[in-house]
Amino acid sequence: MRALTVDDDEILGKAYDARLVRRLSRFVLPYRRGLALALTVLLAAALLELAPPLLLKRAIDGPIAAGDPGGLWPIFALYAGALLAAFALRYAQLALMQSIGQCVMVDLRVTIFAHVQRMSMAFFDRNPVGRLITRITNDVDALNELLTQGLVAIIADSVALLGIVALMLYLNWRLALISLAVLPVLALINVYFRRLMRGAYRLMRQRLALINAYLNEQIGGVLVTQLFGREQAAIARFDALSRDYRAAEIQSLRAFALFFPTVGLLAAIATALLLSVGGYGTLAGWATLGELIAFVTLTERAFQPIRDLAEKYSILQAAMASAERVFRVLDSPVEVQDPEQPRALRQVRGEIAFENVVFGYYPDQPVLRGISLRIPAGQAVAVVGATGAGKSSLISLLARFYDPQQGRITLDGVDLRELRQAELRRHVAAVPQDPVCFSGTIASNIRLHDEKISDADVRRAAAIANALPFVERLPGTYEYQVRERGSNLSVGQRQLLAFARAVAFNPEVLLILDEATSSVDTATEALIQEGLERLLKGRTSIVIAHRLSTIRHVERIVVLHKGRVVEDGSHEELLALGGYYRRLYQLQFAEQERA
Repeated sequence: MRALTVDDDEILGKAYDARLVRRLSRFVLPYRRGLALALTVLLAAALLELAPPLLLKRAIDGPIAAGDPGGLWPIFALYAGALLAAFALRYAQLALMQSIGQCVMVDLRVTIFAHVQRMSMAFFDRNPVGRLITRITNDVDALNELLTQGLVAIIADSVALLGIVALMLYLNWRLALISLAVLPVLALINVYFRRLMRGAYRLMRQRLALINAYLNEQIGGVLVTQLFGREQAAIARFDALSRDYRAAEIQSLRAFALFFPTVGLLAAIATALLLSVGGYGTLAGWATLGELIAFVTLTERAFQPIRDLAEKYSILQAAMASAERVFRVLDSPVEVQDPEQPRALRQVRGEIAFENVVFGYYPDQPVLRGISLRIPAGQAVAVVGATGAGKSSLISLLARFYDPQQGRITLDGVDLRELRQAELRRHVAAVPQDPVCFSGTIASNIRLHDEKISDADVRRAAAIANALPFVERLPGTYEYQVRERGSNLSVGQRQLLAFARAVAFNPEVLLILDEATSSVDTATEALIQEGLERLLKGRTSIVIAHRLSTIRHVERIVVLHKGRVVEDGSHEELLALGGYYRRLYQLQFAEQERA
């Protein structure tokens, strides 16, 4: 299945797609009883709203024509009762539908989020995070609007229109034909309006997508914009995008501005025909005055659902586009899956083997080319190489964020693809180069809401990672509130927290470091070396680093070059070879060692 692209923000498919509606109905079915009740109440309200014109006819042709004022009171009571009952039914229907809509919206959002959580890293490589957030928020909101307002309004307006037409034909078929004479013209205008709105709405969505993408890009990169003094250029570009969106919006508003007065004009023409021809019929005796007044009221009411149906077309269009995009996410296959019959890890020793592993983020562009590497249990190995050599890819494969295209990776002789991902990652702790912090306390960022990790474990982890000194200086220490993405912490502090998190989870087998100290200054780096040595001791570890200080404690160094293992040995052995490692050492580490 193809990846999502920027075109996914366009209007996709039909204005109404029965296939998508059937798939959406799966989320509505659990609430079918409440929905059935809401629709029953809706039908009752729509039918009850037909009572006032009938009562009006009865009052005119009855007590008023007979000159009996006392006979109006029962009719007035029924009229007021019908209005109050219709109000109560509409309120109940709206409350029910909004409640059901919120429940469906929560279920749909949780389903999308759960599916996204199961996706492999390749999915996120192809799909920007901002677009996925839009699917879970804006697109689900559009579907909720369809359920609570669009479909309900369409059903209500359709029932009301059919009820009005049926009542007209029942009361007087001649007056009914006069009232409905303009409907064919209105139908043609409605078809033209929908085509016009479809083009305008597509343009609006495309240009709004460009604005959202630009905002996400510019706000995320505001530092670069300010550093190079490009604020005015950014503002000018945003102004141009906003003007384009405004032009599309005005095109849509013009269509509505043309449609609604046209419907009003046709309604006025229908009323004029009814009064002229119907007045003649009243004098001729084939219609009563009460029928004529009732038909004037019914004609005005008949055009209101027609206006509403046209207005709800844009809601239907937006919802179908949102449904198409949402189901594209849900239909995206989970590329890295657990086996049907997974093997269990019992007494894990930690022996790792890469056997002729070929891998590329794009299959036709391999990053690793036939890697074969064995790491005995308990050994600490450093992997070095130039940028793009494939170092991080080794880590990603070992954590099974991706699966290799060829070959296999084993843990204690068991292919990683035969293990459940959760089982594998229970033994893997990672400290990434770009440390991730979440909103919450310092303690929650270390334990990640795992209550099995006690407060004592949290403090111990912070002490081992040497995060303890800066944590104890914070107001509230472990209860200090970390802002989104750790914006109120320095990069070095976030890195120390990420290191403490790895310690707290106490991986039984692996500690994977991806240039873990690259964002830490020399003084801070010195603080974590003692803890790092204790943590690496006796564990199977892979260290990816550019700094000599990070890998000086490892027993073995593996050098990658263009996706292949070109050298393997200790620091002294590799320096003596005078090959790739020596050149890397001279370029990257010699100056640091002198310092």
